[in-house]
Amino acid sequence: MKKLHVILVFTLVSFVMQAQTKDKEIKAIKKVIQSAYVEGIQNEGDIAKIDAGIHPDFNLLGIGENGAIWKLPISEWKEKVVQRKSEGKLPRDKDNLISVKFLSVDVTGTAAVAKFEFYVGEELKYIDYISLYKFDDGWKLVSKIYYKFED
Repeated sequence: MKKLHVILVFTLVSFVMQAQTKDKEIKAIKKVIQSAYVEGIQNEGDIAKIDAGIHPDFNLLGIGENGAIWKLPISEWKEKVVQRKSEGKLPRDKDNLISVKFLSVDVTGTAAVAKFEFYVGEELKYIDYISLYKFDDGWKLVSKIYYKFED
């Protein structure tokens, strides 16, 4: 009976520790998305934030005409950010700030996928799906697909 009790306690402690670790990883994932993607790319045009949280091989993928897949590498996206900043379009003003509402974050080991709503001001514009990998220096965004709501 004593062995069974020890096994049950050990199992419970292991389960609690795994849950705490997963919660910690989810918080880290949300933080890097908020900093690199929402603040860095969308609201501020902060290249340092982008570089800190987005892998250099990141690609944004979309569907074009006749179902063709197009991709935008992060290097080209950063060029667009720099251009928007030089045109005075970034940083955004408070009426058209980008915000996100996380719907789910699924983590398995060093891989994760985050699904969230993407708002411009108060208006829901997209559902984003961002894939991430955990590297030695933390979680990095590696790809994005999305669904755009019709205007």
